[in-house]
Amino acid sequence: MVNIETNIQNTKYRPEDIQGNIVRGYNFKYVRHLILEVSDVKAARRFLAASVSDDSGDVPSITRETSWKKKPESCFNIGFTYEGLKALGLSRKQLASFPKEFVEGMTKRALKIGDFGESAPETWPAPFDQPDRVHIVASVHAKNIKSIDGIQDIVARSFNVIGVRDGRALDKGKIVFGYVDGISQPKLKHVHDPSEDKDDQPINPLGVVLLGYPTRLEGVLFSLPQPEKELGFNGTFNAFRVLSQNAAEFETYLTEAAEDLLKHKDIDHLLPAKEVKLFGKGHTRKSAIREIVAAQMLGRWRNGVPYETSPDTPNPDPEVSLTNFNYGYKSRCPVGAHMRRANPRGGPIVQHVANRTRRIVRRGMVYGPDFDPSKPDNEERGLLGNFIGANLGAQFEAIMYDWLNLGLQHPDITGSNDPILGANSRETSWFDLTLKNGGKIRLRGFPRFITSRGGAYTFLPSIRAVKYLSDLSG
Repeated sequence: MVNIETNIQNTKYRPEDIQGNIVRGYNFKYVRHLILEVSDVKAARRFLAASVSDDSGDVPSITRETSWKKKPESCFNIGFTYEGLKALGLSRKQLASFPKEFVEGMTKRALKIGDFGESAPETWPAPFDQPDRVHIVASVHAKNIKSIDGIQDIVARSFNVIGVRDGRALDKGKIVFGYVDGISQPKLKHVHDPSEDKDDQPINPLGVVLLGYPTRLEGVLFSLPQPEKELGFNGTFNAFRVLSQNAAEFETYLTEAAEDLLKHKDIDHLLPAKEVKLFGKGHTRKSAIREIVAAQMLGRWRNGVPYETSPDTPNPDPEVSLTNFNYGYKSRCPVGAHMRRANPRGGPIVQHVANRTRRIVRRGMVYGPDFDPSKPDNEERGLLGNFIGANLGAQFEAIMYDWLNLGLQHPDITGSNDPILGANSRETSWFDLTLKNGGKIRLRGFPRFITSRGGAYTFLPSIRAVKYLSDLSG
């Protein structure tokens, strides 16, 4: 997984060699992920050469991690699966230098990330039902669909477009469950993101996200594909995920839970009747309890306010920071809350060193029609997610397996699944709500709210590496 010695340890950070949307995110209304197959290797190489040249012609230039004075109409980025690199002509020795998780691919690693049952690869629709044909995931972020359509037409001249997934940003950065999302990302050394100026989280070394830089583990770098300088350095890995989110079932469960909790002997320790006013005008005790359950399951109120710093109301006065907080031993935020499981911050967990070493970058947009809780339907909707890190096994898979689906970070949740993203079933699911008096109420019987509808592990190469791939022969 790692190597200690490398010839590039002292190489200077050069953002112009790094693809965009990795260390800093975009802010566009629309995205289209093009699932591509290399059907003509020479045409594919010519496209790649043009995409990183000074004069790309009509081929979209790969967007780099550099600031622009004027926001462009669109941004174009590209990731390669193992099969894609193989199709482009990397040698057997070079392919073997990639990590095992990437080589095997998402389909074969399904059990490690909770993709079984209704999320199993056998249920995935085209093109993810034929993973050997998924060679490239190219992403186009744009202000409007017309720009995306034009880029897709150009890409289709050089590749076989076997699938398309469209996403969009909802108002106020929400997801279909109604939560504000994308609030906290890892802060990275050498990278200034103005949106993080008031965030006092620890600064992470670049090696958390990019290959070839120091990690939080002293003297350890994640392994680089060979040749290091030409192919591995400044690259990273991505778990591209199509995640269906059953908002109707989620809202139904919140109602069921609230109705049961109203009859519970300890209900006054969850929500004293006099505190309903803290939830705002129009709330009843039942509707307020629904929101408490939703907030404790996620770890944030739906408006983004952390449960940790405002456990009694989603409308704190004065306002609290959405990012500057930690989890203490007496925290009211459940240990099993999704946000706390995925990022324990400095809170007490087993294997404390893992708190900061499993940070990943999350990028995502919603797909499918709008959801109206008052008019539930059976339309598919969810999230097109990118989970980016320097090592799929040590970061993404470890979070999904150890933390979200086994609860190994804390004895109080070991054996349970994440209430939001976990591979739950009504027969075995459980989640402990925290009470004001230090007690707990255990919820049971909730279904799996999020299912996988496809995806792929991709390598996001540096600009130099794209040029290297374009120069391959044979």
